[in-house]
Amino acid sequence: QVQLVESGGGLVQAGGSLRLSCAASGSGFRILTMRWYRQAPGKQRELVASITGLGSTNYADSVKGRFTISRDNAKNTVSLQMNSLKPDDTAVYYCNALPSGSWGQGTQVTVSS
Repeated sequence: QVQLVESGGGLVQAGGSLRLSCAASGSGFRILTMRWYRQAPGKQRELVASITGLGSTNYADSVKGRFTISRDNAKNTVSLQMNSLKPDDTAVYYCNALPSGSWGQGTQVTVSS
């Protein structure tokens, strides 16, 4: 079972940037598809970005051009660079791994207007 730990959340003003990181323990990281989800209060959890083991990426329309997902297979980490943040980006952000189905504990991102 892959264990995931997120870090990097915080409070930022609109227009600012944050970088989230997710550290994975366990073997086989390089073959995992890694995904970032977010869940805002009162809303369903939504997929923000994903990256395959080969580095192919996908983004939700709401974050395209602002967020960048990347991975470092040597360090077993996946990152989410978030630029031009908006108040609507406020949520708890979770890291997820496929096919293991593991989830991290989440990290809070708050964007003030």
